[in-house]
Amino acid sequence: MAELLSDTEIDSALATLSTWRRDGDALVRTVESATFPAAITLVDRVAEAAESMNHHPDMDIRWRKVTFTLATHSAGGLTSLDLELAHRIDELAGPA
Repeated sequence: MAELLSDTEIDSALATLSTWRRDGDALVRTVESATFPAAITLVDRVAEAAESMNHHPDMDIRWRKVTFTLATHSAGGLTSLDLELAHRIDELAGPA
């Protein structure tokens, strides 16, 4: 099982994840796409990346906005897997 990150480690990581915010024991980012189909394409691309990592985010789709919530449920909080997936989502979504 992945080890939980300390508050200091999470705060340090958030300095490199400027589009993300901490919400309790999770990281959250909302991406607004130009169109609804573009939002669905992003969800599909993130799903493929998450599947390859065997680490799956919660995704909430509201028209052109997709909110990603990352936490390692089996560990009870944030782990390095969440940071890795956050960076991958940033690559796929592009700048805010």
